[in-house]
Amino acid sequence: MLTDPIADMLTRIRNAHLALHKEVSVPRSKMKESLAAILKQEGYIEDVATEEGSIKLTLKYFKGKPVISGLKRVSKPGRRVYVGMHEIPKVQNGLGICILSTSRGVMDGNSAHESKVGGELLCEIW
Repeated sequence: MLTDPIADMLTRIRNAHLALHKEVSVPRSKMKESLAAILKQEGYIEDVATEEGSIKLTLKYFKGKPVISGLKRVSKPGRRVYVGMHEIPKVQNGLGICILSTSRGVMDGNSAHESKVGGELLCEIW
């Protein structure tokens, strides 16, 4: 049984990139679908396909190297991290994104700042 499904998703993406796989499949949930949609919107993955019980992510590469160079889970089940609107971090001096779970849904740090909301800091991607 998984205690942290988001960390599992990030680890699967990281491992697939290291093995230079084109696709990776993760178990389906609404939170993971939201994370995948943000990754696609921000240009970190090429495509998201929802199948019965799983989500298939098509990974993106540039000149043979993964577009995602790092993934970090921030808020964990044992230690939740919440940030206010003014505390949303800039990842890699603005070259990466952070993903938050807010009262208005899951969104990236820039969208949360524009919407003037804070929330649980799920992960950082660069």
